[in-house]
Amino acid sequence: MSNFAKTLVLASLLSSIVPAMAGEKDVTLYKDPQCGCCASYADYLKENGFNVTTKPTGDVPAMSLKAGIPEGSEGCHLSFIDGYVVSGHVPVGVVNKLLTERPDIKGVTLPGMPMGSPGMGGTKKAPFEILEISKSGDIGGVYARE
Repeated sequence: MSNFAKTLVLASLLSSIVPAMAGEKDVTLYKDPQCGCCASYADYLKENGFNVTTKPTGDVPAMSLKAGIPEGSEGCHLSFIDGYVVSGHVPVGVVNKLLTERPDIKGVTLPGMPMGSPGMGGTKKAPFEILEISKSGDIGGVYARE
């Protein structure tokens, strides 16, 4: 399949799962139905002024790949916020930075489920490295450390 055809397929998929005319503070969060930390992250976003619609699904890993998150770089849930993909327990300060700066990227990810991150229990052991997802679906480097 050509890169152009792949881009068309991805655009079609994203248009079907990203809410139409979403506002800057509107979030659609896809999560495993049994995951409590994802529900806690949704609550965290709500407490910080976001309008969150949670959609339980068993397809978060496949959806993450289709949204352009490289395998091994995905978080445990997937959010769509004002045209960006946000994967995992990304701190709200970084989400706000993304929405304010509006970089020409696909989105950001905090891979895995780091202890002490928003929605997770435990103690933070080191700064979180939130990775940039380029338009081509590659890791573009560290977008923010928090």
